[in-house]
Amino acid sequence: MRITASAQDVFDVLADGWSYAGWVVGASHIREVDEGWPAEGTRIHHSVGPWPLQVEDVTKVVRVVHGELIELEARMWPVGSAKVRITLTPAGPGATDAVMEEEITRGPARVVPDVLLKPRNAEALRRLADIARGRT
Repeated sequence: MRITASAQDVFDVLADGWSYAGWVVGASHIREVDEGWPAEGTRIHHSVGPWPLQVEDVTKVVRVVHGELIELEARMWPVGSAKVRITLTPAGPGATDAVMEEEITRGPARVVPDVLLKPRNAEALRRLADIARGRT
């Protein structure tokens, strides 16, 4: 997805753990963000789903290249966990190409076809783009 904001502006949203529920589809509440987020190994403690059926779990940074890439292990147990990678590539002045890839790695959610994840991830990128543009 092409975002009309710089890669750094988009990454700044990713680096703000408190904004996670604003762009991640399904995340409903942030309870805590580890100091140093988004350093490798730091976590966002979040709730997923509608109240009163919320599930509390965490998302952990597996790999990060500031301004370019973040790879996360997103958990929502007992449903499962996923590896999520967001890659940012500059696309000219004030523009970024963002790609979000998600692979369900554990739990019952592994039976969800990838084709059902694409619309959810596209919406997450639209939300991420709106927040990034709103901050600039």
